[in-house]
Amino acid sequence: MKPYFQLDKNIVHLNHAAVAPWPGVTRDAVIAFANENASIGSQNYDLWMQTEQQLKQRLVTLINAASTDEIAILKNTSEGLSLIAQGLSFKAGDNIVVPAEEFPSNRVTWQALQAQGVETRLIPVQDVENPEQALIDAMDENTRLLSCSSVQFARGLRLNLKMIGQACRNNKTLFCVDAIQSLGAIRFDAQACFADFVVADGHKWMCAPEGCALFYCRKEIQPQLQLCQYGWHMLKNPFDFSHQSNEIADNAQRFESGSPNMLGITALNASLGLLLEIGLENIEARVLANSRYLFEQLHNLSDVDILTSDKTGRFAGIVTFQKHAIDNVKLYDLLQSKNVICAYRGDGIRFSPHFYTTTQDIDRALAIVRDFN
Repeated sequence: MKPYFQLDKNIVHLNHAAVAPWPGVTRDAVIAFANENASIGSQNYDLWMQTEQQLKQRLVTLINAASTDEIAILKNTSEGLSLIAQGLSFKAGDNIVVPAEEFPSNRVTWQALQAQGVETRLIPVQDVENPEQALIDAMDENTRLLSCSSVQFARGLRLNLKMIGQACRNNKTLFCVDAIQSLGAIRFDAQACFADFVVADGHKWMCAPEGCALFYCRKEIQPQLQLCQYGWHMLKNPFDFSHQSNEIADNAQRFESGSPNMLGITALNASLGLLLEIGLENIEARVLANSRYLFEQLHNLSDVDILTSDKTGRFAGIVTFQKHAIDNVKLYDLLQSKNVICAYRGDGIRFSPHFYTTTQDIDRALAIVRDFN
């Protein structure tokens, strides 16, 4: 496979579910942007804005949004979730349904509404026979919003978003998807799964820097979000400084209050350009193949329990496991010391290889797991 990444040969990077390395094209784009700034400053700002629009168009393609009118670029996933939580008009007695095993950002954001009399219902989905139905059954006529990750961060459970989204639409419940563990690894269709909101930072499977994130808000419901932060960039004509109009943009730009992170935009645009060039279908096939290879090899180790479901449709790029009768934190520390970059999540070792990860690299990591006693 073409060497899209130039990782040190001693590194085995199995941590794309946390913070991913950048591909070569992204490094080059960042260097070029820095050199340009150092030599001519912002002379080409008009071109920077074209890059911003190109990124939005690529994000439209990535999630099958209707248009760039539904795409904003924010700092991170947490900011996007907070815009929703603080922007919707909740009232006492409303409730929000969330999987109990969610990453903290997709829990504390909603729990902060408790002071307004809004209940957050934390519904277990791990090791549940039908996790989608468990979430659906937790809804009632007062459920204002259901928010879930497309893929759970700790043990990698992949949810059937279309089933959940359809039930939300039928119940007149807003549907929010934290897609940070999908985008760049698994194909995603915001319209097919009836998503009202999609949020995702670019530093995981999209292989870009931290600090630049997708915020999707379906056009029809944008007016429902009250604005809770203000600035020049959210105005309908932000560069018309000669007039004192405070007219807010009538698209998702209304959620971008201040100056854009042009360096982050440049980097994420380069990373997404590469992923789209390779093809999302091809990337998904490789990601799933690597997960299946991990399942196969781990099943061959009699002293290992796999914590991630290996059922088709239930996993994406994350495989989490435990080894019997040993301190798994010490095993994690050993892997890290041996240059196997991974994570300890959900009471186990979490491997998350990407499309370019070779089976030889996975085997290097598994040999350490096998030999640790």
